[in-house]
Amino acid sequence: MANSWTDGILLKVVNIIVYLLFLSSNIYSITSPSNTYYNVKETYITPAPWSLWIWSLIHLLLLGTVIYQFFAKGKEVIIDGISWRLPLLGVLNAVYVHTLVSRHYIVAFIFSLFVSSTVTHIYYVVKKHHSAQSLGDELFVHLPFSLYHGWTTVLVVLTAFIAFGNDAADEGAGIWTKVFVFLGLFFLEGTAATYAFSSPEGDLPASIAIAWSLWAIFAHQTGSGFVHWSALVFAILALAWVVKGAVGLRKRGAISLNDEERAPLVG
Repeated sequence: MANSWTDGILLKVVNIIVYLLFLSSNIYSITSPSNTYYNVKETYITPAPWSLWIWSLIHLLLLGTVIYQFFAKGKEVIIDGISWRLPLLGVLNAVYVHTLVSRHYIVAFIFSLFVSSTVTHIYYVVKKHHSAQSLGDELFVHLPFSLYHGWTTVLVVLTAFIAFGNDAADEGAGIWTKVFVFLGLFFLEGTAATYAFSSPEGDLPASIAIAWSLWAIFAHQTGSGFVHWSALVFAILALAWVVKGAVGLRKRGAISLNDEERAPLVG
């Protein structure tokens, strides 16, 4: 029996509602003149404001996701695979943003971990059980959740510094602040490297999300020379992993065209 667009209609409707009420509100938080994200505590790892535009890209792609769920291929991965984890992610993300901008920083850090764990679970389901079979799978499933997974890694680190680090507006960067900033930057660059080697072709979008944030930290952190130049070094290294992922992706494309066993069947 052929799939109908009404199959799993309850979850499809919930996905739309959660997207409109929770995820789209995050775009307004970024694009509004007040930019509520930048009303929070300034730390020595805070990136430049333009780094947050990655949220807009992720949510734009997720708009495609909630539309793609009405197609047979989309229904298979979004409704049958990801299932109720997607609306859960939307709710947790909204709570995280609310607690952050309302300056409940420790609670925000806890919810950043919840968001990260939920995205990780979705990422695992998508990567391990639903390999991309079409352009729609690539654009509206794999791409947004790869970006989301990389970006939430950044958010966990940033929120940890907001919750437990020094306020850059109140005091200079002491030795321990520099040590923890260095470790945070090293962790982000190492995660970008992990994405690059996660498979033969790597995970290019996730690596880009982290490299983007490291360049934004370098651009914004001009008050401390140590932080500024450390961020530059790690940003350059992260960019190398992006290049590695791009080369791997190109090779995968060449294999799909030339390897008869891996090439898609044409009806």
